[in-house]
Amino acid sequence: MAGVYSVAQVNAYIKRMFNEDFVLNNISVSGEISNCKYHSSGHIYFTLKDEESVLLAVMFAGNARKLKFRLEEGMKVILKGKINVYERDGRYQIYVEDVALEGQGDLHKKFEQLKKDLEEMGMFDKIYKKPIPKYATKIGVVTASTGAAIQDIINITRRRNPYVKLYLYSAIVQGSEAAQSIVSGINCLDDMGLDVIIVGRGGGSIEDLWGFNEEIVARAIFNCNTPIISAVGHEVDFTIADFVSDMRAPTPSAAAELAVFEYDAFLERIASYEQSFKRLLVDKYEKKRMYLNTLTERLHYRSPKDRIQKKRQDADKIFDKIYQKLVIKVKNSRMRLSVDAEKLNGLSPLNKLSKGFGYISDETGKQVNSVENVKEGDRLQVYVSDGKMEVTVNNAVRKERFE
Repeated sequence: MAGVYSVAQVNAYIKRMFNEDFVLNNISVSGEISNCKYHSSGHIYFTLKDEESVLLAVMFAGNARKLKFRLEEGMKVILKGKINVYERDGRYQIYVEDVALEGQGDLHKKFEQLKKDLEEMGMFDKIYKKPIPKYATKIGVVTASTGAAIQDIINITRRRNPYVKLYLYSAIVQGSEAAQSIVSGINCLDDMGLDVIIVGRGGGSIEDLWGFNEEIVARAIFNCNTPIISAVGHEVDFTIADFVSDMRAPTPSAAAELAVFEYDAFLERIASYEQSFKRLLVDKYEKKRMYLNTLTERLHYRSPKDRIQKKRQDADKIFDKIYQKLVIKVKNSRMRLSVDAEKLNGLSPLNKLSKGFGYISDETGKQVNSVENVKEGDRLQVYVSDGKMEVTVNNAVRKERFE
């Protein structure tokens, strides 16, 4: 039938109309939150209502993560976003991009102005930040005595280190008297000589947390001699106290984790240090022992006694060599003497005489060994083995003629 449309076509047409509407694409709507549901996906689904009507609303996870507070039933807010049609269900709803608590505009302006003024004074500068002690044993807490914050701090402290002492100053943390009460708590605990002070409370709206945005609180934190950890609200909440404190914790529980060292881990660390120390001591001892042995060897090598003994050994070796050479030399000399004696004996006139030979000399004692040296009538002396004879030459004949 002509002019009949499907449901999907109708919803798509209406969606295009919404998309083309300038006002609906950038609109702010005030009302009260109802039926608020945080989905596991991170999206937030709720209804915005007033005395006469309701408006469905959804805030997707990307924008929801930017919220600095949690949406709750009955909360009066101003939503900023665009209105469009959810085609599947055929209903329109506001797609929320930002949420502001109704009546908070002036507080936000005041917050930003104070933050700017204190920052210009240098109260947020890192050079004024005091280090948080690593092993704090006395911790002060400025918060309400009946709130969840102190219970979280107590529970975490007992779990991490039961030997740490907590000193609570029960302060008013919400309302017109909160700022002065917080200042009194900081000053009181600062005079007690504690290791660190935690200043904070649980989450809430900007009005609930405003006591921590007052200038007198900021100056009390800045002038405090004891290191201060601020722990105000939830992780997304920021206050002036966070900027001026020495360290910011996202929650009171996180502040306790930062301030209280874990006793069991501390004991393990000490045991590890002890083992490392022993190992280093043993290594150093071994190195020193080896070095001492080296020095002992050097001293032994350079010792006069050792050198004298070595020289004595060298002298003994030299003596043995000389003795052996002398023995050999004596032996050789004896052999040569024996040979020379034999030679001399062979040349000795006495040896010749003992064998029947004689020695003839003239009257002057000159040896006569040729007939040419004598003539008839010469007197000669003849030596034999057992004596001497004197003879007169009667005839001297040469050998040829004699034969």
